Amino acid sequence: MKKSGASQGQSASELISHRIAELGDWRGETLNSMRKLIKEADPDVIEEWKWMGPVWSHAGIICTGESYKKVVKLTFAKGASLKDPAGLFNSSLDGNARRAIDIHEGEAVDESAFKALVRQAVARNSSVTSKPSKKAKS
Repeated sequence: MKKSGASQGQSASELISHRIAELGDWRGETLNSMRKLIKEADPDVIEEWKWMGPVWSHAGIICTGESYKKVVKLTFAKGASLKDPAGLFNSSLDGNARRAIDIHEGEAVDESAFKALVRQAVARNSSVTSKPSKKAKS
C-alpha cells in the first residue's frame, strides 16, 4: 500500500492508526472497520493525511473519514455522480459533488454495498484522469 501526506515524521497510515487509537471508543472501531473495507475494495488505495484527518485516494480522492461526538462521517468527494442503490448516502445530499455516509453508534453498514461505492469511486476517478486533454492545438 502506498502512503502519502506524511507529517511530523509519521506516514499518513501511522497518523490514521494514531487517530483510530486516540478515539478509543465506538468511533475508532467504526473508522477502523471502514478503513479495512476501503483497503479490501481497493488494495492500491493511497492513505493520506489532509485537513487534519484521513483521506483515501486512487487517481483522486475517494473519501475522507471524519469523527465527531455522535457520528463517523465518510464523505465521498464525487459521491453525487455515483450510483447508490443500497441508499448508503444519508448526508450532504443537496450538493452537486459530495455525498456522505453518517454512521452513528451501533449502526451497521452494508459492507458489500460500501465496497461497491469505493470501487465505483475509483473507476470514476480513473476514467476522468485517463481522458485525453481537451486543450486546443495551436
